[in-house]
Amino acid sequence: MKPRSHPALTAVLIASVLALSACKKATVQEASNAQSDALRVMATDSLQAQLQITEVVSQDVSDTIRVAGQIDFDEQALTRIGSSVTGRVTQIQATLGQVVDKGDTLALINSSELSGAQLSYLKARSEKELHRRNMERAKTLFQSDVISAAEFQRRESEYEIAVAETRAAQDQLRVLGVSPSSIERLANTGTIDSVASVMATIKGVVVERKIAAGQVVQASDVMFAVADLSRVWAVAQVPEQQVGQVKVGQSVSIEVPALGHEKLEGKLIYVGQTVNPESRTVLVRTALDNKSGRLKPSMLASMLIESTPVKRLVIPISAVVRQDDADHVFVQEADKRYRLTPVTLAAEHSGLRVVLDGLTPGMRIVSEGAFHLNNHRNLKEMDNGG
Repeated sequence: MKPRSHPALTAVLIASVLALSACKKATVQEASNAQSDALRVMATDSLQAQLQITEVVSQDVSDTIRVAGQIDFDEQALTRIGSSVTGRVTQIQATLGQVVDKGDTLALINSSELSGAQLSYLKARSEKELHRRNMERAKTLFQSDVISAAEFQRRESEYEIAVAETRAAQDQLRVLGVSPSSIERLANTGTIDSVASVMATIKGVVVERKIAAGQVVQASDVMFAVADLSRVWAVAQVPEQQVGQVKVGQSVSIEVPALGHEKLEGKLIYVGQTVNPESRTVLVRTALDNKSGRLKPSMLASMLIESTPVKRLVIPISAVVRQDDADHVFVQEADKRYRLTPVTLAAEHSGLRVVLDGLTPGMRIVSEGAFHLNNHRNLKEMDNGG
């Protein structure tokens, strides 16, 4: 036999299930409402007087790119000095770190090449003088019809050749670094001096010395480097993914750990045109005043570059409160009524936080006094829980 169905019992069971489901929904709804109410707060009159309300707006914001770098020489104020002749170093008069003026002697070199060039110059001058006298004599004889025009022209040509040879010998002395005054003195006295001076070409500090006494140097050898350190460069390498955000003229801040992370302000004066294939970076640099001498080449530095400004939604950092290890702001819902709202923000920049999520333009938020308002909300929540 089939068991009989009991419609009344079935109806009772269905009604019980529906009632239980409704109770659960009501419980969840109540919990949600309770949680939502916990995020809301009504400010007292005294607390309201401490609050400032600001509308969320967009404004131009520059992202900051931080790249590692260092202090370097200003290449336009750095000169590498060598000997203009081949010879042996007899005396070194400049030491590393010494301040020198333009024209100061850094070292002395004894050079047979120099003495040979001086002797050639004296011979050329003597030949020129001899041919000058021969030409003048030939001119007198020609005018007296003693010699032919061809003979006179030959003597005149010999003199012109001697003049050219003298000029060439003089130019050779200049190439070897002999000054015009020294050449004139050589011509007047005929005294050969085989000692050449290596002189500073700018005023600055001797930052490099590559010679020792007794060393034989060639004309192509670098012996000293002198730098004017009153202006230096800060250089850095920008990753190629970010190089589109930098350009000449942008403002930069330089942090030098050796100076207690003091920030130095400047502008980009150079952005490289090529990418380093090994590091995938582009060289950038800025110039810094260094009359105080505090900045030393090779000091580590960080370069903070402000990128091209773009419109971003921003709020003041004073509007942000931390709750449950997350950022929140109080959004105004009505007069004296506010709701604690979670937000996603970018890093702080110039007193502002860029809003990534959680707010829309036109919302009114508590910009001053948010901390006190949150304390008031927490106290109310504790009282209600008690």
